[in-house]
Amino acid sequence: MNEAITSAATAFKEADYENSVRQHLALIDEHGMNEPEIKFNLALSYQNNGQDEDAKKTYEELSNNTIGEISSFASNQQGVMLGNEKKYKEALALFKKALLNDPGNEKARYNYELLSRWLDGNEENQENEEDQEQEDKPEPSNYAKRMKAQADDLVNRFEFEEAMKTMESALEIDETVASYQKFMDHLKDINEINQ
Repeated sequence: MNEAITSAATAFKEADYENSVRQHLALIDEHGMNEPEIKFNLALSYQNNGQDEDAKKTYEELSNNTIGEISSFASNQQGVMLGNEKKYKEALALFKKALLNDPGNEKARYNYELLSRWLDGNEENQENEEDQEQEDKPEPSNYAKRMKAQADDLVNRFEFEEAMKTMESALEIDETVASYQKFMDHLKDINEINQ
């Protein structure tokens, strides 16, 4: 059995996620190891192997049926997956659940604070875009719109620093990028949290 545990751990460390899934399933099915840690590693292996539905199902089982650290980690990972699917409010609720299960989970705290601020800023940004159109600010150029779309895509992948760099770089050569100043200010706030 120790050899099976070592094989599963090695497959995961070497990023051989397909084999890691097989090895972790063998630990559960053949060796009767149903410990939450084994199931969490199986869920991570599923996620990294592109088996998102299996990962979600396993994370959900862990977050609902265990307590403490593993439940918190599982809720955090569920939140990350939902965030990647642009289900931000559901993701935020899972980050909060992760913190309630383990207030010391710094990754969940980071994700919660970041997404919370981004959601607040994004809602304000949508409201302010209407106000900005009425002001005498120049209409953003096609280039500015394209850079904003790139920054939005980076934000959707939680790459806030890269999104900020994209906008700042675009502003250096196109002053109409300034029409997205509120968005840039929110990115700046988020990046300050990261430091």
